[in-house]
Amino acid sequence: MVAELGLRETHGILGQPWVEPTRTSAGLGWPHLYLSTQRELPYRAAFDGAATHLVILHLDGLVTVRRGKRFADSRRIAAGGLFLHPADRELSVELGGELRTVHVYLSDAALQEAADGPVELAEEFGGNDPLLEQLVLSLDEVVRNWEPSARTYVDQLGCLLGAHLARHHSTRRPALPEVAGLADRQLDEVQELMRARLREPLPLADLAAVAGLSVSQFARRFKARTGMPPHRYLVRLRLEQACRLLRTSAQPIAEIAVACGFSHQEHLTRVMRARLGTTPAEVRRSG
Repeated sequence: MVAELGLRETHGILGQPWVEPTRTSAGLGWPHLYLSTQRELPYRAAFDGAATHLVILHLDGLVTVRRGKRFADSRRIAAGGLFLHPADRELSVELGGELRTVHVYLSDAALQEAADGPVELAEEFGGNDPLLEQLVLSLDEVVRNWEPSARTYVDQLGCLLGAHLARHHSTRRPALPEVAGLADRQLDEVQELMRARLREPLPLADLAAVAGLSVSQFARRFKARTGMPPHRYLVRLRLEQACRLLRTSAQPIAEIAVACGFSHQEHLTRVMRARLGTTPAEVRRSG
């Protein structure tokens, strides 16, 4: 089992006294991603290369940032600005003012798997990419409102992040292969595992293993077959089972929520209202 990605795999910026963390993914068991959201005070420093690729999203600005040799490259970066730094490269940076940021570190293994072949991330400074920004904000939102049942969703976001970086922010962009859907047998076995483990956090790697595929291949083929990503399909199965139990049993709603993979009754209510436009109590009354 892959150990959790953590601070030891980063450049060390986040452990410095000028960083005031708000929330991180530490302790959540993410094997290929590490996220930290913080306020950074002005600083100037150089760091050794890290084994992970770094994406920084600026949450506010304008702020002057300098980087490179002798900090010669200077730019004024607004909110939404992105900073991409590939693995194994030294990092020199000067921050000219206070700034709120989200840092996402992605393992090279995850990037290469998402690319389905060798790929090298490009170094970028102060650019904009609305989809990449949304992926980073989605990961931050998962940490902000963490539920163990979101593990499949996090793995899916990691696949999307790696694939997007490989296709749009690499020095050599890979060709996009035509995606075939899962075979009947593969889909049957994946569905069986999902139903057997509805109440558990379910890593995407476990589903991919049943299908005999890599995580990135599985995510693409599953969506090609079903029309939705694995995490959304799993939530649908959890909701279907919850509705079935609400209509056919007298089991308390809180117990049904946990049995179907939701953290608590309020979590089930929130997801059911968002996806189905109703609540557990209304489903029970209509049954």
